[in-house]
Amino acid sequence: MKFGKRWIPAHLLVWSYAVLLLVPLYYFLASAFKSNEEIFAHPFALPESFGLGNFSTAFTSADLGLAVVNSALVTSVALVLTLALALPAAFALARSTGRLASVVEKVFSLGFLIPTFAALFPTFLLAAATGLFHTRTFMVLFLPATAMPLSVVILVQFMRTVPKEMEEAARMDGASTYAVLRHVYAPMCLPGIATVLLLNFLTFWNEYLYSLVIIGPDPAQRTVQVALPTLKAITGTDYGVLTAGTVLTLVPVWIVYTVLQRRMQQALVSGAVKM
Repeated sequence: MKFGKRWIPAHLLVWSYAVLLLVPLYYFLASAFKSNEEIFAHPFALPESFGLGNFSTAFTSADLGLAVVNSALVTSVALVLTLALALPAAFALARSTGRLASVVEKVFSLGFLIPTFAALFPTFLLAAATGLFHTRTFMVLFLPATAMPLSVVILVQFMRTVPKEMEEAARMDGASTYAVLRHVYAPMCLPGIATVLLLNFLTFWNEYLYSLVIIGPDPAQRTVQVALPTLKAITGTDYGVLTAGTVLTLVPVWIVYTVLQRRMQQALVSGAVKM
């Protein structure tokens, strides 16, 4: 009983934090079914109807269907390239013990110090020089480069926890370096891989600045984050339609998070145990 009383303040803080999260979420979802008049007159009341008019208007006005496809294409290909580059790099760094490997790992860590906007002008010049300006191809190649520091640092820490005996046993069975990475390290680092995928997915999907500058507002190529602001001009700031469009773009994020959240929780728990 005494132990339970000690935890009352913690429970109060947790529930207060939950309310702080749920109230804006409820307001956000309820507004997607309301008109401007309802939003301003009764902001926290339930919608008078749960019709899908706002969603239909948002989907057709900003061509969100095509924008979602573009974002999904850019994000998925960029994620594949990120893993294809980060896994071998992290594998090599995790198995190396020399001074050069330590320097290379620190170079990857320095990537966190570069602000996003600082590389905008050089990236613009690079896109123009390669002839890939106003194309999705450049974003597919650029996004993995921005994700390499975080991805490599996370994966290196997970791969260092793999016992060396596992690799030695695989080597004795005639496994190549690629086979060791694929059949030993990758399966044992699935929580870390899921963490990298989830964090990079959120970053790639929500990327706006570079997508606007590099891809541009072309409806045939623009991503969902570039298409969303056009609703404000097209619908004359209809907040219900704008909110509905935002909800539509969050559905893929919710699906990916639901699929990967268990693996990410395993990564967080394992990291806490190691500490």
